[in-house]
Amino acid sequence: MRTLSSRLAFFAGLALSATVGNSFAAGYPVSGQCDGYPRINVSTPPGFCVGVVADGFTFPRGILPLSNGDALLVDMGGWQNNKGSVWRLHFQNSTVQKTRVLDKLDRPHGIVMGPDKNVYVGVVGGVIRFKPDQTPAVAEHMIGGTSGMPALPATGRHPLVSLLFDKDGQLLVNTGSESDNCDAAAGQSVCKEAEGKEARGLVRRYRFDKPGGKFIDWQVFSSGLRNSVALALHGESGTIWQGENSRDAIGRKLNLPNDNDLPHDEINRLEAGANYGWPYCYDNNLPSPEFPKADCKKTRTPVKLLPGHAAPLGMAFYTAQKFPASWQGNLLVGFHGYRDNGHRLVAFATDQNGAPTGNFKSLIEGWGAKGAQPMGAPVDVRVAADGSVLITEDRNADVLRLVYIGK
Repeated sequence: MRTLSSRLAFFAGLALSATVGNSFAAGYPVSGQCDGYPRINVSTPPGFCVGVVADGFTFPRGILPLSNGDALLVDMGGWQNNKGSVWRLHFQNSTVQKTRVLDKLDRPHGIVMGPDKNVYVGVVGGVIRFKPDQTPAVAEHMIGGTSGMPALPATGRHPLVSLLFDKDGQLLVNTGSESDNCDAAAGQSVCKEAEGKEARGLVRRYRFDKPGGKFIDWQVFSSGLRNSVALALHGESGTIWQGENSRDAIGRKLNLPNDNDLPHDEINRLEAGANYGWPYCYDNNLPSPEFPKADCKKTRTPVKLLPGHAAPLGMAFYTAQKFPASWQGNLLVGFHGYRDNGHRLVAFATDQNGAPTGNFKSLIEGWGAKGAQPMGAPVDVRVAADGSVLITEDRNADVLRLVYIGK
């Protein structure tokens, strides 16, 4: 059986793709094919299937489908400094050629296409950009490094950088919290980590001097956001959506029988100047046990509460037309979490402004560890040019492809 596990080999500077394998792909036992790729054993709605399209990475995170059918993949390289890289995936006839574009990056995570048609990558402490078709690629520092723009915070629990361009072509950048829930300030009225322009747990907005130029300044866009790894723009309305990875260890603070269900993770609509509560509030504007006197009436209520510790790391609006009509326009959200509520890909129907409505529907479930099959851990979720959905997994170091093939 063919596997799309393009094991990397360099000869005379060229990356070669391999298409010969066995009955396993990226650690998954595979059975049959999914639109030409090895099919994995997960549950999907009728007519859908999931195939492994590329593996052999170390810690894949962000993925950026390109208009020509290729994709750019960020491999974080693990949690050590300067082990990260960016790869180009060239899809052709159910095979993939992997070519390394950049390397020695510091824990790269987010990747987006800018309005200037340059590719922007979030690294710990900053943002770089490069031209997608330049060989060899040359990274230009945009935030931190040699850019002249001060570096992003790089310490604590959440130093990874996610990115999103808004409808005006300005760059939104998350700066995740340094702590879990500002534990050092428990019993106090103010968490210094969450206050002021240099606070952690917020989304910044960087402004260009001209299209495709340099960043000249930045402002706090939204605050009170513990870790905004998942960001999505609703193209028609221009609204901005965030998947909140809520705090840990509230079970011990509230003497709960388990730590699986609270607090809920969230989907928020981000607006300029709004505060969403972290670390003072959780769920629907409830005071955190560390800050029982917090006035949570002043903070924004989540649009949707997600299952506790679902860990939404990636989400995207399904803007293609290959899926049946009931799935078109849906907000797709990957649940990365390793607890009971994680390892799923779900979809919400949305209104004209992109707001998720009703309960979510599962696109991929049955993704827990079983036999030789590892647990799924979706990170980024993106819609490809052919209408399929590409999903990165850091736990199994692969790229999956969800496709509708009909009944």
